[in-house]
Amino acid sequence: MELHMNPFKGRHFQRDIILWAVRWYCKYGISYRELQEMLAERGVNVDHSTIYRWVQRYAPEMEKRLRWYWRNPSDLCPWHMDETYVKVNGRWAYLYRAVDSRGRTVDFYISSRRNSKAAYRFLGKILNNVKKWQIPRFINTDKAPAYGRALALLKREGRCPSDVEHRQIKYRNNVIECDHGKLKRIIGATLGDLNP
Repeated sequence: MELHMNPFKGRHFQRDIILWAVRWYCKYGISYRELQEMLAERGVNVDHSTIYRWVQRYAPEMEKRLRWYWRNPSDLCPWHMDETYVKVNGRWAYLYRAVDSRGRTVDFYISSRRNSKAAYRFLGKILNNVKKWQIPRFINTDKAPAYGRALALLKREGRCPSDVEHRQIKYRNNVIECDHGKLKRIIGATLGDLNP
């Protein structure tokens, strides 16, 4: 007989309240104090530091369990890839991101450099983490030459199917460009640091 520990055992609040708070924080990028105020309006009096502990405890597990949803095989949308400059633990770095056409995160990678080697590592990481049938037919990027070089090398190595088409049309990448603004609001709400 296998015993499963209840991850909410010993908590002073119901499981649903904890999950709501963690979801709202992760999805909408609001501060812990704003979330404390929102919960108080709904009759739940909880301190912002408690919400912080919930996010630290439950967000990684939620992400792990929801990863299957982000990569739903019945919905092979094109991937949109781009990088943005963010502060990580007080230092500036490039955050490479891939999202599908609906804005759902496929994967991300943090690098100190913005070059072909970083793009190659990012694309290689994604391709290692998905099944062959999950790879879309189209990958959209901006006009940065690094992605084209990285994809060509991955195709030569046999790690990327040769029929994957790389599209570098600026307006096609609006999905991720708009998403960067949302991401920066979330980072701003967490005092400007993104911990990988």
